[in-house]
Amino acid sequence: MQTTDKELTRGGQFLVKETPAEDVFTPEDFSEEQQMMRDSVKEFVDREIWAKKEQFEKKDYALTKSVMDKAAELGLLGVAVPEEYEGLGMGFVTTMLVCDYISGATGSFATAFGAHTGIGTMPITLYGTEEQKQKYVPKLATGEWYGAYCLTEPGAGSDANSGKTKAVLSEDGTHYLISGQKMWISNAGFASLFIVFARIEDDKNITGFIVENDPSNGITLGEEEHKLGIHSSSTRQVFFSETKVPVENMLSERGNGFKIAMNALNIGRIKLAAACLDAQRRVTTEAVKYANERIQFKTPIAKFGAIKAKLAEMATNAYVGESACYRAAKDIENRIEIRLSDGASHSEAELKGVEEYAIECSILKVAVSEDCQQCTDEGIQIFGGMGFSADTPMESAWRDARISRIYEGTNEINRMLAVGMLIKKAMKGHVDLLGPAMAVKDELMGIPSFDTPDYSEALSEEKEMITKLKKAFLMVAGAGVQKYGPELEEHQQLLMAAADILIEIYMAESALLRTEKNIKRFGEESQAHQIAMTKLNLFNAVEKINTKGKEGIASLAEGDEQRMMLMGLKRFTKYTNLPNVVELRNKIAEKVTAENKYCF
Repeated sequence: MQTTDKELTRGGQFLVKETPAEDVFTPEDFSEEQQMMRDSVKEFVDREIWAKKEQFEKKDYALTKSVMDKAAELGLLGVAVPEEYEGLGMGFVTTMLVCDYISGATGSFATAFGAHTGIGTMPITLYGTEEQKQKYVPKLATGEWYGAYCLTEPGAGSDANSGKTKAVLSEDGTHYLISGQKMWISNAGFASLFIVFARIEDDKNITGFIVENDPSNGITLGEEEHKLGIHSSSTRQVFFSETKVPVENMLSERGNGFKIAMNALNIGRIKLAAACLDAQRRVTTEAVKYANERIQFKTPIAKFGAIKAKLAEMATNAYVGESACYRAAKDIENRIEIRLSDGASHSEAELKGVEEYAIECSILKVAVSEDCQQCTDEGIQIFGGMGFSADTPMESAWRDARISRIYEGTNEINRMLAVGMLIKKAMKGHVDLLGPAMAVKDELMGIPSFDTPDYSEALSEEKEMITKLKKAFLMVAGAGVQKYGPELEEHQQLLMAAADILIEIYMAESALLRTEKNIKRFGEESQAHQIAMTKLNLFNAVEKINTKGKEGIASLAEGDEQRMMLMGLKRFTKYTNLPNVVELRNKIAEKVTAENKYCF
């Protein structure tokens, strides 16, 4: 049955609308075709990347390029590109799946792949004219050419629209002359084409251009940057000196560059989250294997409680990240399909589909990149002294993970964006936050129920807890909007606290819905460890929301109002049956050590 626009949960609506478990997409829902794609990508990565991990740490840029060529031969560079431009024309979920499984072995290749297939190709696919698409996209989809994205400048990082690069129209009006300096350009060393952002005259917003890489046309590259991680990813400065660009190579309209950059980043953010998933699976698996083999005090260290706690948290975060990423990916795919069936073009449908879930894209980018960093850090700790050695895969995974919190907009920017975009959606009437926020306020004035609820069904208390956590967010964010109005964006620490609550809710709910759906399908017994991970993650979320809620309340309320909100927070974060966290962790850890890998 065709899903309609009205039935779909809009971006940000997860806060105020209950999502039935059967409506979410989970990794257990992969089609046969998707499973085959996943398996062939894993086989490719094990053979061409994981087996050469040491080489990737030695600044072997030629190796990265040669593996990109091999990925191109398999069609992997064109997964998201429509078939009419030599791509595979796969749906959004499949493009996420490929990005997930191709990115876990080394950040060097993940960066090259992501920069080329995402921000190097997508702006033309989504914003180019038909002539531009016909001319450039097939070359990019087949790996004949590689793309790079030139936005960041020495003085323009998070404030992307403040770039100084200039585009001056020639006297005869046939081309622009671009002059300026771009930095941190991934793939610059082997790119044939640059997506370049520059300002025309004193325009308020920058403009996008498609620029072919011709050194005789005023384009010079800086030396390869020396970086903490992603050693074999080519990263250079690119200098433009009166580089001639035909007027027909303007991307979209004049002044539309900032919009292109922001929408390219929305896609980049959810794909970056996916790119951090298999890294967590691989690191967890390596840590489990080592913990099973490493004997101390005549016992494998996997048997020690301190190590079990680490393995359980690592596995849990990977499970939660998968749940949330594929939930959002399918929401986007559904929205794209509705737009297409309504007669929209591929580019318009994809742009609007992703834009609708920009809040979720920011949430995922923050949550999964931070979980990935935590996972690699614990991986080093489990390996002990060996973890600090470059002879084991942990230290390179840790270094590579660090960039994920900076890429595609820093995590601080994305936290503030998530809440800011949610409030804007509420102002436009796309998400009704005001009604539920007022209802929470009324509830706080009323007498709480002292009935003992029936929690006999699996995860029933957890479901209720998520409903209560949403009330905690509405209480804190609602009070913030009421007190500061449009000036709320100036109160960054309050926004960050609210964002952390929002993030924890989306991630915890996604895991719970996945587990609940699979209980209904496969039976409760088969999901015992997934139930444990869902409960453990929710416990961690409740603790964080309690802390961040207090932080937010203390910053915006005092006296009776503060006391009432703190009582509300206590009510909204209180378990009837506190989970035995140690028992949950032991259960999860014992499963992964028995399987000798991440096995969910």
